Amino acid sequence: MNTAAVYHRTDSEYAFLYGDRDHLRLRLRTAAGDVKKVSLLYGNFVEGSYTHWYDGDGSAMQKYLSSDYFDYWTATIEEPIGHLPAYGFLVEDFSDNQYLYGDRGLVIDSPSARSDVATNYFRLPYMHEIDRVMSPEWVKKTIWYQIFPDRFSDGNHDNDSKVTKDWSDNQPSSQDFYGGDLQGIINHLDDLADLGINGIYLTPIFKSPSNHKYNTSDYLEIDPTFGDKNVFKKLVDAVHAHGMKIMLDAVFNHGGDESAQWQDVLRNGQKSIFADWFVIHDFPIHFHETELAYRPDKNYESFAFTKDMPKWNTANPEVQDYLIGAAAYWTKEFQIDAWRLDVANEVDHHFWRQFRSKIKSINPEVFIVGEIWHSAGPWLNGDQMDSVMNYGLTSDVNHYFVDQDITASQLVSQYNDRLMNYRDQTNEAMFNLLDSHDTMRIKTRAKGNMNLVKSAFAFLFLQPGTPDIYYGSEYGMAGKEDPDCRRPMVWDKQQQDLNMYDFMKRLIALRHDNWQILSEGKIFWDKVPVENRLLAFGRLLGKKKIGSFFNGNQKTWSLANHNIAISESDILIGNRYHIRSDKQLEIFPEGFIIMKADNQ
Repeated sequence: MNTAAVYHRTDSEYAFLYGDRDHLRLRLRTAAGDVKKVSLLYGNFVEGSYTHWYDGDGSAMQKYLSSDYFDYWTATIEEPIGHLPAYGFLVEDFSDNQYLYGDRGLVIDSPSARSDVATNYFRLPYMHEIDRVMSPEWVKKTIWYQIFPDRFSDGNHDNDSKVTKDWSDNQPSSQDFYGGDLQGIINHLDDLADLGINGIYLTPIFKSPSNHKYNTSDYLEIDPTFGDKNVFKKLVDAVHAHGMKIMLDAVFNHGGDESAQWQDVLRNGQKSIFADWFVIHDFPIHFHETELAYRPDKNYESFAFTKDMPKWNTANPEVQDYLIGAAAYWTKEFQIDAWRLDVANEVDHHFWRQFRSKIKSINPEVFIVGEIWHSAGPWLNGDQMDSVMNYGLTSDVNHYFVDQDITASQLVSQYNDRLMNYRDQTNEAMFNLLDSHDTMRIKTRAKGNMNLVKSAFAFLFLQPGTPDIYYGSEYGMAGKEDPDCRRPMVWDKQQQDLNMYDFMKRLIALRHDNWQILSEGKIFWDKVPVENRLLAFGRLLGKKKIGSFFNGNQKTWSLANHNIAISESDILIGNRYHIRSDKQLEIFPEGFIIMKADNQ
């Protein structure tokens, strides 16, 4: 047995309260295919000496998910926990050797090892409700729609920039303005409601000289090209009246070079009252002027080495008060439901803890999402963020379904490892997406193959987490990397892919109708010949079961050997499939089906 692979850690994604204080979920990791069975021993630490709860075979753990390297075993203790206990794992290998795994590591199982409760067991002395990692329950039921405001809809020409590009010109540069604004979003809320959207995510709307607004000049003002506070209040009220939530994008890692604070630093140097508001190495401020945006030779920190996005010194209490105060203002005065936090991984953890404490004190139901492209465990322990943008899943889905450069087994392995990086309730709140304002659009990545796009979206919508749609994806919009992925929204019906719209509307309805199983249900993977790029998996919650089959092969996939008798009424949604007269299912290349599988 590979003893180095055996792993558990208390008070982490391996041991956490789920649902309420009486449900403790435990995980154990072992090397893939290395362990025959795992059982759990647990009991009250004080009572061990006279109840001998550590005797016997223990409670069997389930081998839940596996990857190329690891198996993950799970169990839930469902009883009043109170002063919990001590617990350990009985690990049996295929040579019938049995070990006790606890706080001291692996030891040979024996009566003396089991009775040494003080040494050989993990401990969770007391489970505090306030320490339970929680996200707002409403998030599980939400499907987001990301809007880049300048490119969505121009509802008021009076607030357009002096130079506004024609809406029909779909070749934007990084400096172009198209005139999209808040009124334009209001005008199309009925359209989004008809699609089934119930969460609106806006990229930054605060005052800024750019079209993207990620170089904020004033966090307390709406950019005048988008409207004003009155129009924004009207938008928030209209969103809520439609039964939707609204999420704003905050840039607290860096500000803009037109902010009053940075301009004061440029004028007054080290004597500026804001000199310690930014991360500046020495004075005066300097960099070499070039035509490039990047200034690696400058003597202050900034986002991506650009000169116009100086980095805030978020360790400064005055900066904390200013930035967190701005977020508190919009949360309290305008009833904002969620915050997306730009470049969250480059801001100190202390700042985010203060941010969360303040915002949750105003409204505990506010949803906090960080932009973090890598594994984000340190930010997701219940003291900073509820969720992050799930670019790891984005990568897995795109590589399998669109690029087709990984196998089904690689997809399963990578994704299972990702799921085990976080607590279950964190996975249920992950912000799942296929593309965004920072990436190539999914249609372009798929080289226009909408069958691949549909499969990718279908797979995404089956995963735990809260799915997001980038504006225009429902109409099949295309676009390469920034700025091309930020084209103006296609409102001309002659240019809209109405077949894709119908598909997305049905997929969204499926998610709404099955939100609980798709959020909280267990994932199961069926064994199929993965070398043929066939993928079969589903979700299970209680007696309810949803199954799916995705054909990434170039040949038709017959499911006759799966012993599935199916009728059209069993199909929840699908693409490129056929049900034969004998009720056997065939899935054509690049096709899929999602089906009710309660009786299968």
